[in-house]
Amino acid sequence: MNIKKCLYIGFSILLIPLVMAPLSTASEGGKTIVFAQGAEPISLDPPNQTDNPSEMVVRHIHDNLVNFTEKMDIVPMLATSWETTKDGLTWTFHLRKGVKFHDGTPFDADAVIFNLKRVTNPKKRLKRTALYNPFIKSFEAVDTYTVRIQLKAPFGALLAHFAHGAGGMVSPKNWEKYQDKISLHPVGTGPYIFEEWVPGDRIVLKRNDTYWKGKPKVEKIVFTPVPEAGSRVMMLETGQADVAFPIPLIEVNRLRKTKGVKVITGDTARVIYIGVNNLKKPYTDVRVRQALNYAVNKESIVKNILKGMAKPSKSMIGSLVWGYSPIKSYEYNPQKAKELLAEAGYPNGFEASLWTPEGRYPMDAQISEAVAGQLKKVGITVRLRKWEWAAFIKNTRKKPEEAKYEMFLLGWAPSTGDADWGMRPLFYSHLWAPKGSNRFYYKNLEVDKYIEEGMKTADREKRKEVYRKAQEALVNDPPWVMLHDMVQSVGVAENLENITVWPLEIVLVKDAYFK
Repeated sequence: MNIKKCLYIGFSILLIPLVMAPLSTASEGGKTIVFAQGAEPISLDPPNQTDNPSEMVVRHIHDNLVNFTEKMDIVPMLATSWETTKDGLTWTFHLRKGVKFHDGTPFDADAVIFNLKRVTNPKKRLKRTALYNPFIKSFEAVDTYTVRIQLKAPFGALLAHFAHGAGGMVSPKNWEKYQDKISLHPVGTGPYIFEEWVPGDRIVLKRNDTYWKGKPKVEKIVFTPVPEAGSRVMMLETGQADVAFPIPLIEVNRLRKTKGVKVITGDTARVIYIGVNNLKKPYTDVRVRQALNYAVNKESIVKNILKGMAKPSKSMIGSLVWGYSPIKSYEYNPQKAKELLAEAGYPNGFEASLWTPEGRYPMDAQISEAVAGQLKKVGITVRLRKWEWAAFIKNTRKKPEEAKYEMFLLGWAPSTGDADWGMRPLFYSHLWAPKGSNRFYYKNLEVDKYIEEGMKTADREKRKEVYRKAQEALVNDPPWVMLHDMVQSVGVAENLENITVWPLEIVLVKDAYFK
């Protein structure tokens, strides 16, 4: 946070009782939206980012072939229409004409082919290559504005994968210029143009006056990282920020009564969990991982820390993900936990480490502290370590032999809204970190079988049954400690309209304007 902001917040602390309404300093007369994020983005390269703070910025700069609505329906974007053959193996996309990237490069079939080649290249994998490479066989430009894609097998979630943040189209010319440094110099076709990134302080986007959907109503968007929850709230209340996300759940009711502020809340597709390194002893024993689940009082965490604004998890994917099936929630049973630990050879418990981000998710550090306290009751002494978000993600995405962590708090919301991406990156044994997001180094051949079957099954009802079986297997052989399905809360200046909030924990202000 910069000095000016720190001084302002410090001064404001003394004046909290006197603050009655926002000062409207952020909007500059409706020209700029200031968005206070809980964590700083890590990458602005669409197929090479894996975190929501990055994706939120990416989606203001880049457009996809297709897009989600707030209800997670899929609608045209850079592709105006599409059709598929009866066998589901051939898809043809018709592209929007007259669109240009911010650097003047035309958007056409060649640009799409470039992006597909880049993201499916097995020799130079990107962080989101697993979204596309396993099922895309080939692709070709039929003509200037038509692209044909051949699949290896029918894949029911294809459109959802193209709507994912990784599907943002990047300028081929810009990539040739910057290549591996493209994250710091992003160029898309979206409503806002990248202007600057001052690490730790701000990312500034300016309006694209020639945007194909029409000129945005706000001139600039400034994304600023504010890890401290109290500081985000104060910036919103005093008018230094127009959007604050996430808002601490304990502040929601108070903010709803605050003049000049409105709060948007809703269920999400995100599941919060305590990840476990399945390769390290004693976590190699399924009885220990089950014991951890019995030892954690999820209902208490939801009630006392999250003030009822969450739901104890009943599966390894969020309840709003397509294909979700409620399996069970491990009840709080410390005696059962002790029995399982004794069976596994740890009657007196053991020492453990737990890593946590602070400010990335609602009450994340407080939840980790509560988990540490509950584990102590069954004999597990926990050393808690708090991390800054970027360093946390980097250090929990290591090769197995380099991973130093035992347990860590993290969340997952599949940005496709589909069970395939809710499970495959996390639990497929061929996607261990850093290749994928299987940070647990989890391997269960039964789960692998269901994941592969779900990818190749076109019938929706059959797919859903396959994923139900996968979820059942995962809950019985837990790779992590189940916590809760997250509720999101967004603080917004009362005079800011047309905010878009997706259940994927994505907040967009590209269509927003001031009254």
